[in-house]
Amino acid sequence: MSQEISQDKVNSVAWSACDTFRGVVDPSQYKDYILIFLFIKYLSDLRKDRMEILHKEYDGNEERIKRALKRERFILPDHCTYDYIYKHRNEPNIGEIINKALHDIEESNKEKLDGVFRNIDFNSTTALGETKDRNSRLKSLIEDFSDPVLDFRPSRTGKNDIIGDTYEFLIQNFASDAGKKGGEFYTPSEVSELMARLLQPQPGERLYDPTCGSGSLLIKLAQQVPDKDYSVYGQESNGSTWALCKMNMFLHNIDNARIEWGDTIKNPKLTDDDKLMKFDVVAANPPFSLKKWGVKEAEHDTYNRFWRGIPPKTKGDYAFITHMVESLNEHGRMVVVVPHGVLFRGSREAKIREQFIKENLLDAVIGLPEQLFFGTGIPAALLVFKKNRDSDDVLFIDASSEYRDGKKQNKLREQDLEKISQTYRDYKTIDKYSYVATMEDLEENEYNLNIPRYVDTFEEEEEVDISAVQQEIEQLEQELAEVRSEMDDYLKELGF
Repeated sequence: MSQEISQDKVNSVAWSACDTFRGVVDPSQYKDYILIFLFIKYLSDLRKDRMEILHKEYDGNEERIKRALKRERFILPDHCTYDYIYKHRNEPNIGEIINKALHDIEESNKEKLDGVFRNIDFNSTTALGETKDRNSRLKSLIEDFSDPVLDFRPSRTGKNDIIGDTYEFLIQNFASDAGKKGGEFYTPSEVSELMARLLQPQPGERLYDPTCGSGSLLIKLAQQVPDKDYSVYGQESNGSTWALCKMNMFLHNIDNARIEWGDTIKNPKLTDDDKLMKFDVVAANPPFSLKKWGVKEAEHDTYNRFWRGIPPKTKGDYAFITHMVESLNEHGRMVVVVPHGVLFRGSREAKIREQFIKENLLDAVIGLPEQLFFGTGIPAALLVFKKNRDSDDVLFIDASSEYRDGKKQNKLREQDLEKISQTYRDYKTIDKYSYVATMEDLEENEYNLNIPRYVDTFEEEEEVDISAVQQEIEQLEQELAEVRSEMDDYLKELGF
């Protein structure tokens, strides 16, 4: 049966469910309603499957079935299921019914879901309209999810990660629709894939994203590790995005993830004995050049993260980079997405950059194509850092010109991902693509990391044959004179 399920069909039906809100609610808001409802449907379908199995196992004994359900991965009271909500879809207080279900799901799963639904209100006049319109929209949403295609019972989907892939598909499309706001909660999947390949997480390692958004990058990192032998950590400052990340982890069967809600720079939550926790693998796509990042808090930082220098108050890039470096354990490695200004800006940033290089932490600088990211057309770069490096060289890769052109966004193709990854693994100079810079090279450039200083992509123009060009011009002039003569003859015949 599972072979008959088309991921594309599931994605299409789920995306159509968004029609209820399009043009009425901003995409950056209605994503929460859709994704939370998808989560409820998933929990309900899980429960439905288990109920069927338990009925057979306990021969219909209701008491034993109830006791067994309390030991399941998630506890879902009867009035919190999708089927219950569907049955009451015509009630005048349907928004309140859904809110009550969400509240009780949280209460029944405190350890896993505490606070996940606190930022959403299905009875909101501001977001969903007056009572009549709101009820109509909610009824349409509920009925959309009754489509048989959106049946996520494990007995139907088999081992396929249908629900996880659908969730990722929706988040990516919401990010695209949300424009600039989309970049706040989603990193394009191929960029996340590239970052994961560069870091190559290993069994037993701790994975961390300090600005985890909806969690797609963390999931890509986890998927690189065989046998699910890893632990996942993240922090996100936006409450609704934090909730999406928590759900995303569960939908991808990453139940042991510790995802904290709060500002990573101003209030890091992943600490141990009043010290930053340390990780093997750290990856992030922080907000570009954040203005109000917390310079005052940095001046009195409890964790002494900014001993190399405090970044400028209107550009927080090096605040996130510094936090990530300070979160690495003795053999840790990290990759971070940055705007190109981080590579060459002066003043405070130049001093911090120089210090990182002198500590021999910087391993590679990779230039990416423009228009890869949601909400900005500017090209970005990846910085790769490593502890315990066996060389003080730095690899520069200019991958800015190899991609698939798109209307809204450009895409990295598989061949592009593999070329970048292989070049990083080989750590060699390739003409017009990569360059292994020595410490002397870096010193000579005053620790400026602007990629064109190291990778020469200049293509010499073909030498012009002046004689041939002159002959071509003469030929064209002769042809033009002949055409004009013919035109004069035609005009004379017409009496002009």
